[in-house]
Amino acid sequence: MSDGSHYTVLARRFRPQAFDDVVGQEHVAQALRNAIRSQRVAHAYLFTGARGVGKTSTARILAKALNCPDVNDGIPCNACEICDGISAGNDVDVLEIDGASNRGIDDIRSLRANVSVRSMRTQFKLYIIDEVHMLTREAFNALLKTLEEPPPNVKFVFCTTEPNKVPDTILSRCQRFDFSAIDEQSIGYRLKEIAQAEGFEVEEEAIELVSRRARGSMRDSQSLFDQLLAFSDGTIRAADVHRMLGTAPDEMLVGLFNAITEHRPGEVLNLIDQALSSGVQAGELIDQCSGYLRDQMVVRADGATVPLCSIGNSHRGSLKTQAETLGMPNVMAAFQILSEAKGRMARSTFSRVLLEMALVQISLLENLSAVADLLSGRLPDLPGSESSPQAETEKKNPEVPVETAKTESDSAETAAPLCDFTPDSGTRILTELIAETGFKLSTALKAARITAISGPNHLEFSLSSSYDFQRRVIEQPENRQAIQQIVARLTGVEPVVTLKILPAEAPKAAPKSEPSEVQQPVAPPPPRPAAQPAPQVKGRSTLRIREDIDPEKDAFVQQVVETFGATVVRVTDAPVRRPESEQS
Repeated sequence: MSDGSHYTVLARRFRPQAFDDVVGQEHVAQALRNAIRSQRVAHAYLFTGARGVGKTSTARILAKALNCPDVNDGIPCNACEICDGISAGNDVDVLEIDGASNRGIDDIRSLRANVSVRSMRTQFKLYIIDEVHMLTREAFNALLKTLEEPPPNVKFVFCTTEPNKVPDTILSRCQRFDFSAIDEQSIGYRLKEIAQAEGFEVEEEAIELVSRRARGSMRDSQSLFDQLLAFSDGTIRAADVHRMLGTAPDEMLVGLFNAITEHRPGEVLNLIDQALSSGVQAGELIDQCSGYLRDQMVVRADGATVPLCSIGNSHRGSLKTQAETLGMPNVMAAFQILSEAKGRMARSTFSRVLLEMALVQISLLENLSAVADLLSGRLPDLPGSESSPQAETEKKNPEVPVETAKTESDSAETAAPLCDFTPDSGTRILTELIAETGFKLSTALKAARITAISGPNHLEFSLSSSYDFQRRVIEQPENRQAIQQIVARLTGVEPVVTLKILPAEAPKAAPKSEPSEVQQPVAPPPPRPAAQPAPQVKGRSTLRIREDIDPEKDAFVQQVVETFGATVVRVTDAPVRRPESEQS
């Protein structure tokens, strides 16, 4: 290693020099080596992927493999003058261009003018354009013809982190290779090699923390590791990594979520205060908590082979216990709370307050699974409430499924009816019908009465002709079916329901009062306001207007008018909810 005044960072000193050195990109290395062996090297390549995964390094290795005089099976010697020049980035025939600073049409015109100039000392002339997506539209258009038909000794390699910004006309002229993110195990193995070469002792947990922190980027891991080497005194521990990054140790995260899972907000606040006092940054802690919730989701969903991103595998058991206690709905809700708090922290100076409020709110989450059960139609036992019939059935018969218990119960009710199908039971049958049916049907049944229970299964209701609305409700097929099912359950008899309409009763005359000696003048009744015209409804209306009902004669309508002091505008049925496809 050179002296301190000319120190070269790890990412440059340990840069890959051959295809086999590019970690995690074996598919790209194999394809390029096979192309060199068979002399099928394309005139243009596009390397895409996240930062620090080896795109530019692979482009340099390709240039060496094409131009090295001592190349063997696609592997450059890395000892000749050409290999040294390309590795240092100063070879005259391998031009590395920064697309962010040379993005205009004039730069591309200069490139086109130099393409036809033969290489000085190598077989191929290579143009490596980094961050090619930064070129302007005019620059891309100027490059098209040259890219499609370059001189035979010219090759192009484009590197980009955002291939979606590269025009399709450029993409169609290139062979594309997608560089994948590097897994944590491969990064850790490479960091161990660097530590051994540098003469440092590094704890296994520290290697794991740096590998997780890199998030798939080898260059990021090496830059962070370089910082750790300068920070330490010869030995790198996990505590050094946390102190330098401002993150919380795994044990602190597990204890924090133990308090959250057990609904102890006071202890949550104490642990947050301890973490921040020890140097943990609020932004880093909320990111760690978000990753922790992600890991809880993974273990709750039985993702045994999916790697964790927030803590080590040694804590997977504690993570699973907490996830099973919280439940998946609570985990999802907690993640949404933290995501919203993270967005607010970027625009606020009260990072600590937002962090505390978010974690306390998560510690107070309860019964979200019960709400989910209710929305799906199940009836769970809520804390503090009486046991439901379903729970009682499960308690008495723990080995019998709930659906089986319900079937046996229904069979028992059918075998032992609550009342007989006789005229003496008419009042009870009508009372049960009113109690068990919905609001609309029960209101209509209150105006009717059972006048006949005869034959093997005949049930007759009678209703005054003035109750036309109630008649229509009872005669609806679904309401008749509901009546039949309830009566069958009560009596054990499947009835045939009929409806008898009685003539409307004439109103009774008020009794005449004896004339008194002093006649008090009687004020005339206030005139009833005239019916207002119905308001016009724009578009398709969901109201079903009933023009066949006379409001002056219908007893139900008159009862509503007298009860509420209303004015009749129109008489309608309940609106019908149309499917969304018909609402547009």
